[in-house]
Amino acid sequence: MKELRISLIALSLSVLFATAAGAQCETWNGKPFEEEATNAHVLYRGVVKGKTVADLEALPEEEFKIAYENWEKAYKLAPAADGQRPSHFSDGIDLLKAKYKKTTDAEEKKAIAERILTLYDQQIECYENEAFLLGRKGFDMFYMPEYGFRQSTYDVMKAAVEKGGNDAEYILLEPMGQILAYFFKSGKIEQPEAQEMYSKLEAIAEYNQENNDTYGEYYEASKARMDNAFKEVEDQVFDCGYFKKKLMPQYEENPTDLEVVKYVYVKLRQQGCDSTETFMQEMKSNYEQLAKAVNDSLETARRERNACYDATQLQKEGKYDEALARYEECLNSDQEMDDEGRAQIYYSIASIKLYRKNNAGGALSAARKAASLTDGWGRPYLLIGDCYAKLGRNCDDWTSRLAILAAMEKYRYAKSVDGEVADDADKRLSQYYGAMPEKQEGFMRNVSEGQQVSVGCGIGETVTVRFKD
Repeated sequence: MKELRISLIALSLSVLFATAAGAQCETWNGKPFEEEATNAHVLYRGVVKGKTVADLEALPEEEFKIAYENWEKAYKLAPAADGQRPSHFSDGIDLLKAKYKKTTDAEEKKAIAERILTLYDQQIECYENEAFLLGRKGFDMFYMPEYGFRQSTYDVMKAAVEKGGNDAEYILLEPMGQILAYFFKSGKIEQPEAQEMYSKLEAIAEYNQENNDTYGEYYEASKARMDNAFKEVEDQVFDCGYFKKKLMPQYEENPTDLEVVKYVYVKLRQQGCDSTETFMQEMKSNYEQLAKAVNDSLETARRERNACYDATQLQKEGKYDEALARYEECLNSDQEMDDEGRAQIYYSIASIKLYRKNNAGGALSAARKAASLTDGWGRPYLLIGDCYAKLGRNCDDWTSRLAILAAMEKYRYAKSVDGEVADDADKRLSQYYGAMPEKQEGFMRNVSEGQQVSVGCGIGETVTVRFKD
């Protein structure tokens, strides 16, 4: 039964098509059926006038049936009505759209879709207005599964754009953006055609945004959706010129926004813009200045917030008193820090005190704390040795030489636990060999080689005496 019903529907539609095709522009003027045709016209128009397709779809079934049957009668008798109005075509399209939405039968939908497109073609033939009607036809085709992303749909919309120019309706923008992207990705159109068509659509949108007081906002919104649909392929379709036109206004509106400036500059470089061009050079310079300002601001905030980090920066800048104060803040802060981190802080304090502030005693205390907090790190021991050597310079000659022995013991220990400092340790050892105690001086003091001797002068170490060869 279903197949029979579908066949009858198709046969009925084909008969109607044949009738319409034979006299598709016939009017009722002066015809024997004029009264019959006008009565049918008035009856269906009383129902459909002022209603959208959604309104027609929502009509009670009996009311819709009366409207549809009277439209069919009026259309069959006089497709072009009185020759002054295209309502038998346009109303028929709306009624058929409602019928299309109401039915769930695939074959019936297909037949209705074909008839809708036929009515568009007949209206073009009888009442011209081709560009507008092609646009509406293409729009309807795009949203019908029977046509959708097919070549025929693209061809109709393309013709509407080319014939309509700036008068092409905004409703074409989004579906054309989608179908262009799809056709380009699938290889159905090449880059030149995609670029040309998209540029035409863009020009239509921009013209109407500026000159169409009634629908300018609609063109703007539709262009935004078109841009979004086309976005995934625009990098492959367009080069520098397109992106310069698209992005430079964004840059000019936000010249102090680092993220905007960065995005525009990088995008233009990616799309082949010459980095030696004046506008690119200026943008790069602006980006670098903005980035520096942001980085400086972040750096300032980081240093204010983090005493440990600030101290290391102050040390690099040669602001040693400030660095020592911030290192102390760091040690006394709530910042989580392991023993290795604390050892590094004490080592930095010791380095500043010994090498920059000539405070060997203070340096020695900090260096010993650094050494006690971590194993296998030789540098604190090198520094301790340097402290001994410096402290010894303020003592008598014998104590000074004993201090050198204490320092040399630290150098040897440093390289024994940390091979990375071996070279530095050996340089210090070779430097101080000549300052070791003399045998004669040891003899005079009744001190023999290998004897354990305490070193004073603030060092507080016991050393094994070795004499210079």
